[in-house]
Amino acid sequence: MALKSTLRSIIYQTEKQTQRIRFASAPTPQNDWPILLGISFPKSGTHLLDQILLGFANVAPFAKRVHSFYAEYEGESGHKRTPEQALNWLDSLRPRDVASAHLFARPEAVERVCSPKFAPYFIFRDPRDVVVSHVFYVTDMEARHVHHEYYQSLPDFNARLNVSILGRSDTGIEFPNIADRFAPYLGWLDHHEVLTIHFEDLIHDRSATLTRIMDHLLTRAPLQTSRQLILNSLETSINPTKSPTFRSGKTGEWKKYFTDEHKKIFKEVAGDLLVKLGYEKDREW
Repeated sequence: MALKSTLRSIIYQTEKQTQRIRFASAPTPQNDWPILLGISFPKSGTHLLDQILLGFANVAPFAKRVHSFYAEYEGESGHKRTPEQALNWLDSLRPRDVASAHLFARPEAVERVCSPKFAPYFIFRDPRDVVVSHVFYVTDMEARHVHHEYYQSLPDFNARLNVSILGRSDTGIEFPNIADRFAPYLGWLDHHEVLTIHFEDLIHDRSATLTRIMDHLLTRAPLQTSRQLILNSLETSINPTKSPTFRSGKTGEWKKYFTDEHKKIFKEVAGDLLVKLGYEKDREW
């Protein structure tokens, strides 16, 4: 494992140096090239955002692969990482890196991310679609997930969806309800330095959304490349077959799976969250 990690690091740094040579004529921005950081709420388009940010490597000296991925919880054990681990990970990143994270908006993390060192993006998705996607992921797609065996032990999809909405209190592994799971990310919405992206906009209004993603970087690192070429690079970098969130390629899939009971319990625990995120105007849905 250590050898594989070392080889991966050598390949990554070699590719970065190659990129630097390839774009040697590009003027370095005033505050150096930023770190492209894709922050995502789980099951909200993490891989899709990664692909788009890597598209910048075709027009600027950014890395051609993701440097590393950070998550606040360890997938196989479910253990919660410490705030210091998140800060150490952020501090390990260097200019021109492309990185991805399920990262809480703690004050210390916000201070680092909302600085000239980073060009940060935050993607999220209708939480109702998130819980449906979560059921499929934990039950069928990730056998090593800490809750996999438990989900498979439940009698049917409806029971699993209840758990994805309400969380679990019958275990020592932290897994709160969907609103409480989202709460630590809400702070990213309050900082103009972070571009917020609705996953749905990348499906239904992709051109305008990619333009926003491009312009967010251009405010930090002006590129001597035509806007159309940049947009084309971002568009062609998208590969739905490598993005688990594109399981169906649709939005609003929750309507197929939510029973009246699911709607009731979701409104009880996360009705206000839907309004705050702009997915509903009130609880009458």
